[in-house]
Amino acid sequence: LVAIKDEQLIGTLMGGYDGHRGWINYLAVHPHQQRLGIATALVQQLEKRLIARGCPKLQLLVRKDNLNVLNFYEQLGYDEVEAVCLGKRLIRDSSND
Repeated sequence: LVAIKDEQLIGTLMGGYDGHRGWINYLAVHPHQQRLGIATALVQQLEKRLIARGCPKLQLLVRKDNLNVLNFYEQLGYDEVEAVCLGKRLIRDSSND
């Protein structure tokens, strides 16, 4: 999904449905356009589209220390769920050398 103002891209949301749950993979709004309801509108549009496809729930990942984003999603009705996120580095991070 995209948000356009004056022919300029100001927001984008990438999400999907895997047949069991929906996912918000990425949400971004231009810094000068934040706190104007654009992110909320993008999330609500995705929710509407997923409901139309019979999607029972929507999930996303947020870093624990990203308090502004956690608060944003909590205001939209999202709750923390019990889950463990696993990851594996496939390419060595040379910035730690």
